[in-house]
Amino acid sequence: MVMLVSACGGNPWNSPYPAADAEKNILYSAFAERPKHLDPVQSYSSNEILFTAQIYEPPLQYHYLKRPYELIPSAAAKMPVVQYFDQNGEQLKDDVDPAQIAYTVYEISIKPGIRYQPHPAFARNEGGEFFYHALEAKDLAGVHKLSDFPHSGSRELTAQDYVFQVKRLAHPKLHSPIFSLMSDYIVGLKEYSATLQAAAGQSGLSDKDAYLDLNSFPLEGAQVVDTHTYRIKIKGKYPQFMYWLAMPFFAPIPWEAERFYTQPGLAEKNITLDWYPVGTGPYMLTENDPNRVMILERNPNFHGETYPTEGMPDDEEAGLLKDAGKPLPFVEKVVFSRDKESIPRWNKFLQGYYDASGIGSDSFDQAVQLTGQGEATVTEAMKQQGIRLETAVAASTNYMGFNMLDPVVGGVGKQGRVAARKLRQAISIAVDYEEYVSIFANGRGIPAQGPIPPGIAGHREGKEGINPVVYDWVNGRARRKPIEAAKTLMAEAGYPNGMDARTGAPLVLYFDVTARGAEDKSSLDWMRKQFQKLNIQLVVRSTDYNRFQDKIRKGNAQIFEWGWNADYPDAENFLFLLHGPQQKTGSEGENAANYSNSEYDRLFEQMKNMENGPERQHIIDRMVNILRRDAPWLWGYHPKDYGLYHAWYSNVEPNRLSHNNMKYYRIDGSLRAQKRREWNEPVLGPITLVVVVLLASLIPAVVVYRRRERSAGISNSGIQPLLPSPAHRE
Repeated sequence: MVMLVSACGGNPWNSPYPAADAEKNILYSAFAERPKHLDPVQSYSSNEILFTAQIYEPPLQYHYLKRPYELIPSAAAKMPVVQYFDQNGEQLKDDVDPAQIAYTVYEISIKPGIRYQPHPAFARNEGGEFFYHALEAKDLAGVHKLSDFPHSGSRELTAQDYVFQVKRLAHPKLHSPIFSLMSDYIVGLKEYSATLQAAAGQSGLSDKDAYLDLNSFPLEGAQVVDTHTYRIKIKGKYPQFMYWLAMPFFAPIPWEAERFYTQPGLAEKNITLDWYPVGTGPYMLTENDPNRVMILERNPNFHGETYPTEGMPDDEEAGLLKDAGKPLPFVEKVVFSRDKESIPRWNKFLQGYYDASGIGSDSFDQAVQLTGQGEATVTEAMKQQGIRLETAVAASTNYMGFNMLDPVVGGVGKQGRVAARKLRQAISIAVDYEEYVSIFANGRGIPAQGPIPPGIAGHREGKEGINPVVYDWVNGRARRKPIEAAKTLMAEAGYPNGMDARTGAPLVLYFDVTARGAEDKSSLDWMRKQFQKLNIQLVVRSTDYNRFQDKIRKGNAQIFEWGWNADYPDAENFLFLLHGPQQKTGSEGENAANYSNSEYDRLFEQMKNMENGPERQHIIDRMVNILRRDAPWLWGYHPKDYGLYHAWYSNVEPNRLSHNNMKYYRIDGSLRAQKRREWNEPVLGPITLVVVVLLASLIPAVVVYRRRERSAGISNSGIQPLLPSPAHRE
């Protein structure tokens, strides 16, 4: 009966969403790994920026449609004014020799009238006092989530909020992953960290009560000019700093939010900035249940940005400019459902319950076919559903890293390090990433020769670009060295045939990965077989992503698998991942392999601030050759992105550097509801047949039951009731 009633209604019987939302302007998506950090000073993972980029507004952003990527204002009123100064504070001309530049000052003006999302941290009573800045235990008795606070407020964004966030990079309790890097550039940031640590120690602050009034501690490298203008002062010349101004690390944080969230008792209830962000962007996080669902809803105070009015030559024909000049965002709500397994995600996409989908290996042949020219397109079945394919070369790399602090793969002492290097080189040859890309990525990738992906200045193609440790150049193409070369290196490393020459014990290595679904078991089995070529026993240690991050941060992994998406289109953004001072363990940097090479570090310092050109390319080539020899990574592959989109999902232009793209998307809710009904009509024939068979099977039982009842009635009619005698009644 439930099935029949559902079939007659407007919502498909198998819909996971409320019927009332069937035609609403909602975007439905999925996520597999729960985000660990939503505080922009700490967040640095791709599964986190999916949310943070929609909530926070840094001063700059990338133009949604233009290629090559172009920076434009976001919350900024105009592009920053850049000025150069010498050691005496005298302003220099723009074309001056970089060696003469002692400091660079970025003056940033923000748009007036921008307001924060509604939030309890801003709520005030009639007397102007904050409702929730002096909470006591009794005030939190009935509070379990942020929405349990009945009052909320807002205020205008100011330049002070941006300066406050720059200061937070040095907060001793927050452990920002870019502090080590930024302390080399932002004037006084390293000393500022020491000042805050001393202040925290004097105050006796605990981890749960870590409020420091950063406004009481000035920072030379970040200063307010007026209500809507601030300056950031950096050492020397660092052209890439402009790109950082488009990242959430430099988005504003109001001091009121910091004060609110650091009150005792809130962290235990997961009421923190890491759980409930506070921003001025187009969306705000209204529900955070990362084991089930996360929901973004339109920020009612968003300041009214408009859709781009220009793009690339083909964009108008592709329909990407039909909303030109219209106010953003278009989508009212974004619902992210947690789906760990790829097959259920894929099925829900085909049913219309997710608006877009990636393509796993299991579904690749069902979704994609190659034309005679080798171009990818959707299959006929996908075309019939109106599904289209969007592709893009990702400015990213997927790699396998060696923890250089580990005594086996990193080495101890001079001889130990040489042996460990040969071990890493042997493994680099043995793990066949051409095969991996073919089998597990369906050809959607390019085996890497180093850390820099195609499309980034500094990447080399052809013979100049091969890794000579792993490949030979044969007949105009790179060919992986034979396994015999790897076995020779193993013997030189002290592990002939995978056995420790000193102890005779087999070599066992440990591979740390994030917890995967059953569909990825085959890739791990494949990886074990690659190591088995060298008679190395590979033990896989699987954990969830948050614990995996902790192991990497503490240096407890031996071999690990990770990746990097470009923050900005420059080689420095990949080469810094192996810069010694950026070591993850001890420095909280992004050098997860904890690699250190003095010559490489020296060249990095020389290269990082240079403009692109032949001289810089020469230095990059030297650095990459050092990395290839030392092999701190198995270079893995550079992926190609394939995405599938339903017909009701428009304004989609793949952009791997810009993450704040949800404001541009448009959903046709009516078309989606129609297609969902068409694709999810219940098949009632089998159910009807079962009901008929069930009813038919009951007929004999009913007949037998009625016979028994009739027989019982006849028997009872011959029995006379026993009545007491008149004497007894008396």
